[in-house]
Amino acid sequence: QVQLVESGGGLVQAGGSLRLSCAASRSIFSFLAMGWYRQAPGKQRELVAEITSGARTTYADSVKGRFTIFRDSAKNAVSLQMNSLKPEDSAVYYCRGTAPIRENQNPYWGQGTQVTVSS
Repeated sequence: QVQLVESGGGLVQAGGSLRLSCAASRSIFSFLAMGWYRQAPGKQRELVAEITSGARTTYADSVKGRFTIFRDSAKNAVSLQMNSLKPEDSAVYYCRGTAPIRENQNPYWGQGTQVTVSS
C-alpha cells in the first residue's frame, strides 16, 4: 500500500511563507505525477501545483509566481514552497501521487495538512 505523508502546515501571517513536504513510501520517480491540492471549507478540492515524472510543472493561476513545487531526492519527497501567502490560501492541503499507466494511473492521497493564513 502506497503511503503519502504531508508535513509543514501551520498558521502564518499574510505575506509569510511555508514549506509543505510530502514523503512517499515508494520512489517519487515511480509516479506518473505528483501534486498538491487544497480544499477550503465549502469549496471543492482544487489543483494547486503538479510535477510530472518528466519534471514538467503546472500551477493554478492563483498561485503562479508565489508557489514552487519541487522534488527532493534526498528525502524522497515532493515539496511545495509557498511565499507571499494570502488569507485565501487557507485550506487543507493534500498531496496526491498518480501511479503509472501500467498501474491504471491509480491516485494516492495523503491525509492532508492544514494551512491557515491570518490577515
